[in-house]
Amino acid sequence: MGEEIPSLKKKLKGTPPVRLIVVSFLLVILTGAVLLSLPVTARAGAPTPVLDALFTSTSAVCVTGLVLFDTWSHWNLFGQVVILLLIQIGGLGLVTFTTGFSMLLRRKLGFRGMLLAAENTAGSVIHVKRLIKIVLFFTFSCETVGAFLLMLRFVPRYGLHGVWISLFTAVSAYCNAGFDVMGFTAPGSSLTGYVNDPLVTLTVAALIVTGGLGFVVINDIFSAKIRTRLDRQRPRVLQFHSQIVLRTTLLLLVAGTGLFLICENDNTLNHMDLGEKLNAAFFQSVTTRTAGFNTVDTASERDLTKLIMVFFMFIGASPASTGGGIKTTTFVVLVTAVTSVMRGSDDAVVLKRRLDKFTVYRSLAILTIGVLVVIMTAGIIMTTNSATNGVDALFEATSAFGTVGLTANVTPTLTTVAKMAVICAMYIGRVGPVSLGLAFTLRKGRSSSGTILPEGKIVVG
Repeated sequence: MGEEIPSLKKKLKGTPPVRLIVVSFLLVILTGAVLLSLPVTARAGAPTPVLDALFTSTSAVCVTGLVLFDTWSHWNLFGQVVILLLIQIGGLGLVTFTTGFSMLLRRKLGFRGMLLAAENTAGSVIHVKRLIKIVLFFTFSCETVGAFLLMLRFVPRYGLHGVWISLFTAVSAYCNAGFDVMGFTAPGSSLTGYVNDPLVTLTVAALIVTGGLGFVVINDIFSAKIRTRLDRQRPRVLQFHSQIVLRTTLLLLVAGTGLFLICENDNTLNHMDLGEKLNAAFFQSVTTRTAGFNTVDTASERDLTKLIMVFFMFIGASPASTGGGIKTTTFVVLVTAVTSVMRGSDDAVVLKRRLDKFTVYRSLAILTIGVLVVIMTAGIIMTTNSATNGVDALFEATSAFGTVGLTANVTPTLTTVAKMAVICAMYIGRVGPVSLGLAFTLRKGRSSSGTILPEGKIVVG
């Protein structure tokens, strides 16, 4: 036994950080599935089928929000607490949590631990300790402020139960999870009862956007804009990555709001005045990116609206954030690469910066794998459930891969095979297609042989 422990430590040290992160998510999912399958977590006091518990746990850890049954109606308070913990762990990443608490307990963080944390947050090894501190402090601060704002609405209406609703909603929103406990008013209603309530919708939207920006951007904003002012220094210019994320996020939010308003003006928004329509359209633009809350009936939306939402869901949030999708920066790189080719340029240039070829190749890989996952998942949903049309199946599959959580009432009708396909799509979407591939292909000690190969030319296009 004593020899096995050093052997295990040696194996862990030789394991690539990306593989440990991928495996950590899987272990948390399996642990959550075991807990949620127990009778003690269900409101009816009966065991939950293992596959259904696995689906719910995956949806929570991957901060998706797709549910087979209403969260409040099926799970009791203990079950809801388990789901909330899974959301929080999944949103921040298990490594962020373990590293953060190790630092709080004054435990020494070795170089291996710093590499792992840097991989999980897409940060620098040199600044990872400061980044982890900022991530944890900022996360809990945002969730606390959001919960207090929501209490202003829910506590007067629901008493002490409103405190739990506010806390659950705030954490779920910041983590871009989309889970809600509003089912006691109407199962599966999400936030439809608050479509005309700016206090609720704007608070939730702000939490979603903040959580979806990414920890690297949050750290950069704090260091360049906030900390410099506190130290009475001149604010610095944001890093190139942060500028791209912020500009793209703003563009997608404005475009999504406008398109939703145009497409649904005389449909799901027809009973509202102009101010209420703008509020509802903006919220849908925010939540479509990766959050999964809804203030209008998604199933009643036009097919054109759903296809537009598929596009936004597929893009998703930003790197190292609580959201999924191919990420905003990947979208920018792909658009830039395409426009560069059309202009006859050899380099992809953004904001007077040239993007390296590896970044372009990685973006193409992410796009290709993402499209394949979505198409295969949609195909399985359509094949196993003839009542589901192509648009709704594509919507469901993209929602799973983008870890969004919106559904056109397809999730409760999923067959066993379709559930397994959606589980895989959610997992791939959360850990990242390339990261998942690297986790299984990286080998210790493998390196390039340095052999120069002859160039092969083929005709494309």
